[in-house]
Amino acid sequence: MADLFSVTAPLLIRYPDGAAHVMVHRLRHPQGLVYFRPFWDRMPPAEGIVLAAGDIRGEGPWKVGNAVVTLLGCHGSHPEHAAEYADWQHHLAECRDAYPESEQLADLAREHLQG
Repeated sequence: MADLFSVTAPLLIRYPDGAAHVMVHRLRHPQGLVYFRPFWDRMPPAEGIVLAAGDIRGEGPWKVGNAVVTLLGCHGSHPEHAAEYADWQHHLAECRDAYPESEQLADLAREHLQG
């Protein structure tokens, strides 16, 4: 498939404990990757901006540590996450002008992880 950071389709990360999050932005991090969840701007930073630690492997699906990253809604699965992503897209359309640029998102991630 492709490098995890070049894919433009929405992605889902699933953890061994059953937790799963839609990733709306993702950034490389020395310990793995940092991702932003939908509506991260309405959550406490510890919930909305997440470090997934571990080596990044694969070309799709990908592994980050013990977590698995797949395309969202692949094979018609995860309808609740697909709905969350659709709601996020609607939210973005409403606040597009005020939404942070990529550099600002990277700064927010750095601030969160340092704090």
